[in-house]
Amino acid sequence: MTRNPCPDATAARQRLASHGWIDRKAENFRHLPPPALAVWLPDTSVASAPTVGWSVQALDPAQKNQFQAQWLNPAEPEQRSALYEGLPWPDEGDAAHFGWVHRATCQRGLRLHIGEPLATRPASQQTIQLVLRMQPAALFDAPLLVIDVAAGVHCVLLERHDFDTTRAAGVQNLDLHIRLGRGAHLQHLRAVSPAPADRLAHQIHVQLAQDAHYDQVLLASGSAYHLQRTQVDLSQPGSQARLGSALLVADATLDQQVELSHGAAHTHSAVEALVLASGKALAVVNAHTRIASGADEAAVRQRLSAIPTSGQPRVVLRPHMEIHHDQVQAAHGATFGALPEDALFYARQRGLDEASALALILEGLQRAVLERALDDPEILQTMQLDALLARMTRQHLAQVQP
Repeated sequence: MTRNPCPDATAARQRLASHGWIDRKAENFRHLPPPALAVWLPDTSVASAPTVGWSVQALDPAQKNQFQAQWLNPAEPEQRSALYEGLPWPDEGDAAHFGWVHRATCQRGLRLHIGEPLATRPASQQTIQLVLRMQPAALFDAPLLVIDVAAGVHCVLLERHDFDTTRAAGVQNLDLHIRLGRGAHLQHLRAVSPAPADRLAHQIHVQLAQDAHYDQVLLASGSAYHLQRTQVDLSQPGSQARLGSALLVADATLDQQVELSHGAAHTHSAVEALVLASGKALAVVNAHTRIASGADEAAVRQRLSAIPTSGQPRVVLRPHMEIHHDQVQAAHGATFGALPEDALFYARQRGLDEASALALILEGLQRAVLERALDDPEILQTMQLDALLARMTRQHLAQVQP
């Protein structure tokens, strides 16, 4: 039986009906417009998906009590209220349309609390290592994930999205909210490899308390439409964020948008992205960092790069800084070019065939980007992201072979 939508879902639909969908001239989407509203807003008769398809586990079984997972069904008014507690409504930007659509169609939710309160925490609490696996619950999926990390807690989280390439084309609109307590540190590893015909939109909202650190690495491949958008709020003194991404796009599309807002003193951020594109791929990377007045000694860096691996891909790299304060350190740049011929030559001298040599070089370049974001090369191996990186690189090169 189909349930009536909750009031805020109804309000979201009414807003979309009055405001329409994203304008094709919208600044954030002018290079890669998203599919029409009908793709993301199915008819109200679509039944809610079950609150399944996610699993959370600790790498160390002894840490199983250091996190709490609460699965919630937005179709139930009380559970919906608990799911959205403390979360803001979508803002007024171009991408807010995805937020309003999500409010109207959310089918399942998970609230994940990591770490114990200071009053009950053991004095020598170790780094908490978790693996979160997410699978689409249906061909249309609009999940909500809320992650709260307690003050002073250090967590390494692998968020892995497993898509079934044998099913029909799917649509997924994920909304993810991350909130770090004072002095908390989250190293967030994300792996997203959709099926070629899938259409995805992932929005990540990160809010940092004083002296909190957020590190994100993203390993993603392209699809019919693939949006990865991260917004980081650095409005508290001493907060820091580092983001590194390796994007593989073969005859597909991928749009990464990163927005960082510095609003306090001694805040730091770094954004680095490497795009490997081939065939008729279209890849866009938008990095926008804003430094507000009064953000003394803020330090920001952006570094975007792309390498064509075959064909005639189109890649748009857009580093942008908006600086409203003088006492800051800022640097940004973008590069697009082929691999140096000598790199492939020296790899061949080790006895490798050309395909293996190329894969080895590209893996190394991507791994370097991800390791810089984490500042700890062992994490990729510990969380087994290095093996996934190698497999996705080989798949990318196999797709571009004549």
